[in-house]
Amino acid sequence: MLNSNRIPILYTSILYLCGFFLFLEWLYPLQIISDKSNVTVFIMYAALCFAISVFRLPWWASFLLKGFGVVMILHALFLTEKLFSKLWFNEVSVELVFNIQAIFSNQMGEITSFFRTLLFLLIIWVMSYLVHYWFVVMKRIFVFLFFTFLYLALLDTFTMYEGFVPIVRTFIISFIALGVAHYFKEIDREKIDFPWFGKLKVWLVPIIGMTFLASAIGIITPSFAPQWPDPVPFFKSATNFGNDGDGQGTRRVGYGSNDSNLGGSFQQDYTPVFQATTANRQYWRVETKDVYTGKGWERSADLAYEEQANGEINLDFYAGSVQTEEETAYVRFNGNNTMNNLVYPYGMKGVQAIEGVVFSRDPNANMVRAQIRDETVQLQEYSMTFDEPVYSLEALRAVTAGNDPENIMENYTRVPDTLPDRVRELAEEITAGTDNRYDQAKAVEQYFNQNGFEYVIEDVPYPEEDQDYVDQFLFETQIGYCDNYSTSMVVMLRTLDIPARWAKGFTGGEEQRVNDDGMRDFEVTNANAHSWVEVYFPNEGWVPFEPTQGFDNPSTFRNTNLDQPEVDLPETDDTEVETPEPEEDEMMPPEMEDLGPTNEAGEEEEVEPNRTGLYVTIGVIFLLILAFIIYKTRFRWKTIWVYRKWMRDPTEKTFTESYLFLLTLLGHYTLARRPEQTLREYAEQIDERYHTKNMSLLNQIYEQILYNNEGNDLQTKEFIPIWKELVDQMRKE
Repeated sequence: MLNSNRIPILYTSILYLCGFFLFLEWLYPLQIISDKSNVTVFIMYAALCFAISVFRLPWWASFLLKGFGVVMILHALFLTEKLFSKLWFNEVSVELVFNIQAIFSNQMGEITSFFRTLLFLLIIWVMSYLVHYWFVVMKRIFVFLFFTFLYLALLDTFTMYEGFVPIVRTFIISFIALGVAHYFKEIDREKIDFPWFGKLKVWLVPIIGMTFLASAIGIITPSFAPQWPDPVPFFKSATNFGNDGDGQGTRRVGYGSNDSNLGGSFQQDYTPVFQATTANRQYWRVETKDVYTGKGWERSADLAYEEQANGEINLDFYAGSVQTEEETAYVRFNGNNTMNNLVYPYGMKGVQAIEGVVFSRDPNANMVRAQIRDETVQLQEYSMTFDEPVYSLEALRAVTAGNDPENIMENYTRVPDTLPDRVRELAEEITAGTDNRYDQAKAVEQYFNQNGFEYVIEDVPYPEEDQDYVDQFLFETQIGYCDNYSTSMVVMLRTLDIPARWAKGFTGGEEQRVNDDGMRDFEVTNANAHSWVEVYFPNEGWVPFEPTQGFDNPSTFRNTNLDQPEVDLPETDDTEVETPEPEEDEMMPPEMEDLGPTNEAGEEEEVEPNRTGLYVTIGVIFLLILAFIIYKTRFRWKTIWVYRKWMRDPTEKTFTESYLFLLTLLGHYTLARRPEQTLREYAEQIDERYHTKNMSLLNQIYEQILYNNEGNDLQTKEFIPIWKELVDQMRKE
């Protein structure tokens, strides 16, 4: 027969394994809802913390092992000097001092990845203890289960994290944990010895079997449709909170990085993102993407930033006959800047910011990033010099097929093999009769101003699983926003072997004022997030085109023969085509989390999901957890207070207070006294339960003080160990 002392070890091991898997459900979403693309290192550290707790090492050994794990992870990820060398300690101290100063100066955007990782590892450390406290010490695991379900439900509702499978997984683990916890609690309470390993299947298999059966029934059984109106849109509106996931619901427009699944409706968001000061309205570029998948856009290569010297940015905008005029621009972000990349106008060639900033660019995605000591920072303000272009129509119309560099043709004419043939056939029909690249691009651009296309932001469908995004827009729905128009134009040009790419950023925003020096201030909001088209012209560079209804290309095209700018009108017969203007509250949504449009100037835009609601929600959950822990452990803290007070003042008065508090503890943890029971009967019942005479002895002293008025000068310090022994026995239950 197995000794009953082994019960706690088995109890701890099984429950801790369940607790560990439940805690992992808090880590998995991080790679979706945050910038942590790989959470493996955090999972490994969590496993270390839980393993240390299972083996019940002394506190000092646990502290050293967990602390050493933190040091090794930080060293492997961020530090370059030899471990524990003088230079290593200097490197660590520099990181800590810099980040602490950034916190106290309220420069949260400058906190480095080293410090963020350190804080997150410490949170995992603390959570491993809290799970130990909930599961083993208090034997109250329900509260952790509740907050895990709440956490997953909130993420599933308000972010792109898909919570169905995690919630089912959590349900299964939770019921196994609850069943095991209850079983061991009863065995321990009744003091039953049990051949655990020989009879493992007798109690564990039914628990697991019933849990999986209940889960299967819940998944398979049909469910009623919702009976109440959906409250989520109200909460999203109230918290300025959008869903940038892959779901099929309505999202808030804003700039985002996930463009892999385009489509769906969105709500406009006019939250200011930044203010810009320029001489003329500009499109604010952020990045380009080159691989169309049939559902959205991806990059053909991982980001590889190249450092730029002295703030000079080489993006290879123009070549050949493109005339330019040097201009300046100044950008100021609003408060909580969450963009890691710079927004910049066409022709940017130099950036000036705070001292110590180094700029890097990715040549494939055309993204520019600011760094301090190899750590990406989010600048609140910076100024730029740029060459504003004036394109020559004569030079653009001189471009025909056959002169493009091989790498340009390879990267920017690819379309999926699954693209329906009718997309190529439509592109050939639209461009029939044209003999140069510019006229072909203009023909496709102007095609969307006719032929029944509508700019809308509501009731925009996602493509079906076997349906192409562009094909759906061109031939079935003919409704959508900037993503639909720009993606369709790029794909149609590519079917004609014309190099084109998908660009995204912000339109010019709303003009606020004209300054004394002639510069104009513009406010750019989330509603200005936008996508457009860039077409490659040999010896000219990448030229922007704007196919979306209601939006105007900000670039200047000049006919050198007439020395007059070209007016972009639909190239039709005598039929005047009216370009519909987007409604005031309409603009475009993000692809899976991105775009949206317009302002008074008819401009569309993409918006980055506002995470304020998420932060508030997490903060509220944390405070609720903290308040619940304090409430649930109130007896523990009061026990300590009563014990210390009695030690300081071992008089009759403190004895009486301690005895009455002991009765409260017994009623809470063990067995409440029945109304008809005398204190003596109750004391005997408690002694029988714990196989002692301690409660009867304490009760005898209490009765002497209460009824006989004996021992007015009685010193009660000798009874403190008896009282404490009873309290310890209660906690072991």
